[in-house]
Amino acid sequence: MLKRRVVQTRKARGALHARPQGRLSAMEMFLSFFLQRKATTTVILGKNAKTQENKEESRMDSVIVASAFKKNRVYFFTADSQKEGLVDLRDVFNEKPSKEEQEALAPSASSAIAPSLRSGRTATIFTTMGDIFIRLFPQECPKTVENFCTHARNGYYDQCIFHRVIKGFMIQTGDPNGDGTGGESIWGGDFEDEFHRALKHDRPFTVSMANAGPNTNGSQFFITTVPCSWLDNKHTVFGRVVQGMDVVTKIENVATNVEDKPKQDVKLLTIKVTS
Repeated sequence: MLKRRVVQTRKARGALHARPQGRLSAMEMFLSFFLQRKATTTVILGKNAKTQENKEESRMDSVIVASAFKKNRVYFFTADSQKEGLVDLRDVFNEKPSKEEQEALAPSASSAIAPSLRSGRTATIFTTMGDIFIRLFPQECPKTVENFCTHARNGYYDQCIFHRVIKGFMIQTGDPNGDGTGGESIWGGDFEDEFHRALKHDRPFTVSMANAGPNTNGSQFFITTVPCSWLDNKHTVFGRVVQGMDVVTKIENVATNVEDKPKQDVKLLTIKVTS
């Protein structure tokens, strides 16, 4: 037997209850708890108001709202459920949702797509100076490639300029602001680095994420024009140029100002991702 004490909070009175210990005992315990008050009526007498208590007590049914632990469920308990014998019904936690409810709760087509399908293995960067073909590494850095491919498919990179070009180092783009201060990930804000021992800045034409420090990846990326081993474990390598190296070199050699910005805009027109 499971004993418990139910206390009326208004009058500080209590009663000892005993129930068989079982699956629904906790539910019955909640349903047996309700607030009590005496109904009152107000009679207006000139400027004064007189309140009288009815002789007959009425019980005001309380509603207990609870959520299931680590579940997307909300429960509403009332004393009426106990009066009507609903406690003896099958546990609602195991009730199968109706067909209409299942359809309403079904994830959208875009959210149901697995990350691997949202990514790609190759991409073509179309620029005002030519096309650059890159191979991606979704297995080694899945989140970075997913971010890049999703931005590309959504047109986020369209019309971005190469805002930073340093001869003998790299060309950088992917900032909608066009000055190196903007851009965010597809999740909003930044996301973490994904370093892989097989992916290094050990050769030119490496595609890597620009950042402002550890785990601050957004949307900006760069393509190296020389080996840059000092960037290893600081920037996430997620691709290699496999064709169009001459286009990268042409962009690398454009005239720039003191802030390394090309004097004449070189634009990234769009990016096409293929599986």
